[in-house]
Amino acid sequence: MDQITIERARRGERDALAALLTGLQDIWFRFCVSQLRDADRARDAVQETALRFMRQIGSFRGESRIESWSLGIALNVIREQRRDDRKLDLEKIAAGVSRRDDRANDVDESRPDIDELSQLHAMLDELPDRQRQAIVLRFFEDHSVEETAAAMQCAAGTVKATVHQALRALRTKLSAIQ
Repeated sequence: MDQITIERARRGERDALAALLTGLQDIWFRFCVSQLRDADRARDAVQETALRFMRQIGSFRGESRIESWSLGIALNVIREQRRDDRKLDLEKIAAGVSRRDDRANDVDESRPDIDELSQLHAMLDELPDRQRQAIVLRFFEDHSVEETAAAMQCAAGTVKATVHQALRALRTKLSAIQ
């Protein structure tokens, strides 16, 4: 994304904003899928991210890459979705229906054993949200520590510590299954 297009989008020029949205939507989708593990929910998150991005582009100061800044928006959308999910889970529990019971009926017994990629995703899912987000941004999206910090809205040192903790936890989980 070039600076001229970003500046034009900040001024409200529609064609520049459209170019940014086109260039960012795949990045947002990959990130949202990696966090939500559901393509439909990820599409919803990308759509909400795009709406917020359009409203907030004027406040972009250029202190980080536009990709990192916009992933911070996506991260906030994901956090809100998860908060909403927890509320729905509580409502289901209160009604006597748990999500676990719903999923138990959907299990496909004919599935083969979990492959290595599925194991990695399962291990990532077990990490706390913040650790998983740091790992995905650093290693799956290939962001620098500073870009990851910008997206997560924290200090670079916090990212380093979080990644270290996550990698230690993943190593422990990996050694337990080998």
